[in-house]
Amino acid sequence: MLSFVTAEFLAFLQLRFFVAVAWHMQALVVSWYVYSLTHDPIWLALIGLAEAIPAIGMALPMGYLVDRLDKRRGIRIAVLMFILSAIGTAVLLRPSALDQLGLNAILGGLLTMIFINGAGRAVYGPSMFSSLGRIVEREDIPRASAVNSAVWQAAMVSGPVIGGLIYGWLGLSAASMTILGCMLVGAVGAVRITPKPPVHQDSRGSMRQDLTVGVRFIFSRPVILGALSLDLFAVLFGGVVALLPVFAKDILGTDEAGLGLLRAAMGIGSIATMAIVAWRPIRRGAGRLLLSCVAGFGLCIIGFGLSTSFWISFGLLILAGGLDAVSVVVRGTILQLQTPEEMKGRVAAANTMFISSSNELGAVESGLAARLLGAVPSVLFGGTVTLLIVAIVALKNKALRQASIE
Repeated sequence: MLSFVTAEFLAFLQLRFFVAVAWHMQALVVSWYVYSLTHDPIWLALIGLAEAIPAIGMALPMGYLVDRLDKRRGIRIAVLMFILSAIGTAVLLRPSALDQLGLNAILGGLLTMIFINGAGRAVYGPSMFSSLGRIVEREDIPRASAVNSAVWQAAMVSGPVIGGLIYGWLGLSAASMTILGCMLVGAVGAVRITPKPPVHQDSRGSMRQDLTVGVRFIFSRPVILGALSLDLFAVLFGGVVALLPVFAKDILGTDEAGLGLLRAAMGIGSIATMAIVAWRPIRRGAGRLLLSCVAGFGLCIIGFGLSTSFWISFGLLILAGGLDAVSVVVRGTILQLQTPEEMKGRVAAANTMFISSSNELGAVESGLAARLLGAVPSVLFGGTVTLLIVAIVALKNKALRQASIE
């Protein structure tokens, strides 16, 4: 059953885990620090925008390059960018930095480090996605995808918890150095991945056609388009992660450690789901299950917006994470199974555009909506829109309703 767990797959997971832990720690530390300095949710929107611009804007050309270069080279370039961002963040968060540089320079510098992270992710996503199908056999992809997603969710849990505890107990400098340490451990995994040269392809179209082939491929597959659309709009409107510093500080009355638990909650739910899916992969009825789980996600977000209890909010986020994990597994497995090897970099780049749009632009939407409507009304609005999106996709996309993973 676990024959696909080779030394190289373990190195891949090491890279995936420690880089993701560092990402989530960095997101928590930077967002809490910035909100503590400004007390303005618009800065949380700007953090999301700083990451979204390069992640989306560079996705298609990076996917094009990944399909024509050694995937390992793309991974190493991305990891180097993450390390540079972590070093810059550590410099900006040292105790004397605020007095020496001033508030505007600190805020601008942190947004720059997030921008570098976004640029790295534009390379990292297609490179990692393309490498997985070259590390495990085709028949092992459903389970390997579930394990890969579970590792991401484990990082989503441990990163915020570790970051919140270190920030609260030991301070900003210790937290930023831990972020850098995790990036370096992830880099060791990148070194252990073997070369992944490009698959031969007969490219007779223009460069513009080659750049957009991933997008055209997705739009030609109703099941893939429906699954990605659900993720895009559900997280774009229903995501609450960007507003967690506001809820933690102003509504639930907790501290850095409490914020870490809230940010980890969805990951906890996701890990439970991933463990089940790794043991019993989703096969028949995947489309109907996906639609039901996204609707459940929207209801959990509405409940979170109404809650004033820390533990009820925590529990609702755990449930939301478990439901969201189904979308992650179904989408990732369908993409791996239906995408030809020679197109995986460009299709993954298009997928990155969807995911970045939902996560980072969702942060922008959340920050702006909170500024205009208030934190609670903006979350209630997002959860309601998520339910409407599920209803529209269910009615319009018959292929997704009937989809199975075979």
